[in-house]
Amino acid sequence: MAVSKSECLDALSEVIDPELGMNIVDVGLVYRVNPTDDKIEVDFTLTSPGCPLAETILNDIKRVLAEKTGVAEIQANLVWNPPWSVDFMSEEARLELGFPI
Repeated sequence: MAVSKSECLDALSEVIDPELGMNIVDVGLVYRVNPTDDKIEVDFTLTSPGCPLAETILNDIKRVLAEKTGVAEIQANLVWNPPWSVDFMSEEARLELGFPI
């Protein structure tokens, strides 16, 4: 039985963007989560194309999802469309970082 999208997002909330010190779900970096019976696909982005921590975040996504869901095959896709925007952040994240709501 496939894990739910909500379970995947809960797990992904443990992945921290090292530059911002906040989880990638609240920062708005997770664009799509598609769990199936034997695989979880995730489309994610970064705040900028030159982010030096892309590989770290990608590896953390795979590790955390595998650990928390028990699904062995994790496909994490780095995407750039649509470009990330502050508007993708949760209200809590925007408040914490001083952005207007």
